Amino acid sequence: MRAQTKIALLAGLIAATCLPAVVSAQTANRFGTLEEQAQASWRENMAHIATPSEGCFEATYPSVIWHQSACHQLTPRVAPVPRFKLFNRGAAQTAGNGNDYTIQTSTLITQAVGTFPSVTGVTSEKGVGVAAYGGGGILGPNEYSLQINSSFDDTTSACKGHSGCTVWQQFVYAPDYEVQGSAAVFMQYWLIGYGGSSCPSGFGSDGAGDCYKNSAAATAPDVPATQLANVKLTGTATAGGNDTVVFTNGTKAYSSSGKDSVLYLAQVWKVGEFNVVGNAGGSEAQFNSGSSITVKLAVTDGSTAVPSCVANSGSTGESNNLNLGPCTASGGSNPSIQFTESN
Repeated sequence: MRAQTKIALLAGLIAATCLPAVVSAQTANRFGTLEEQAQASWRENMAHIATPSEGCFEATYPSVIWHQSACHQLTPRVAPVPRFKLFNRGAAQTAGNGNDYTIQTSTLITQAVGTFPSVTGVTSEKGVGVAAYGGGGILGPNEYSLQINSSFDDTTSACKGHSGCTVWQQFVYAPDYEVQGSAAVFMQYWLIGYGGSSCPSGFGSDGAGDCYKNSAAATAPDVPATQLANVKLTGTATAGGNDTVVFTNGTKAYSSSGKDSVLYLAQVWKVGEFNVVGNAGGSEAQFNSGSSITVKLAVTDGSTAVPSCVANSGSTGESNNLNLGPCTASGGSNPSIQFTESN
């Protein structure tokens, strides 16, 4: 047998031996991609599946059934309104404390879903105090919050006729909010400018004429800020029913529901803000230099119209150290806004 023939046969044998490994790797990659897509679809579904009742619930992939879990009553920590709005000061360049984009619609929002389609360069984050708010908040490494916020420009019967009173509702995921090592998923309710000598039953006072309280909270794991691309936060308001906050991460979903009649948000919700900011007390989420985060907020409002993306219109006093880029708005089945913030 010629040497060239032997070499050709040997090469064929090697190729045949390696082929199953190559096919196996391709199959594994394809299976991995399909599994990732299935999990993403599950997370999307859980954002839209209503919980059976008021209270706290969990679900685990691939099941789409909510199972009741223990709720926790939280000691409310103030997530204040922006100071620059209160005192007519100019906004900072970084996001938060009012300097944020909001989605604004002409029809009522029933659901808002916040995600981070792209997160690059994030290697660390820490919560730091802000002097204008007395340096308060939950501070240290991986201390931040995810917030979907309504505006505080509307009034409902929850204000009980108090002149100048408006309602403000926040859907929140907050690591270490009550217990070190675990996060809280809850809603915070506000009666801004309620005034008077006392707040309604169940509400506490911030000492500046505003009243606030928390819903019951579901317990979720602390997620490092480096993994923001894996999470989703959803807020839902249902007239005559329950408002719900849902946090999903990987193959788990956590929710807390409370009556819409606390503030009657469903009657007035047309503005939404979503971002990663400090964890209560007006604090700042400080990301390492070179961080870039794309923020998306999509809503269900019974319309396919392109919403407005309005600058400098955020409602939370918390902030981050990222500079806002341009904002784009899109219509369709879930109208949305999207922008990138970086440092």
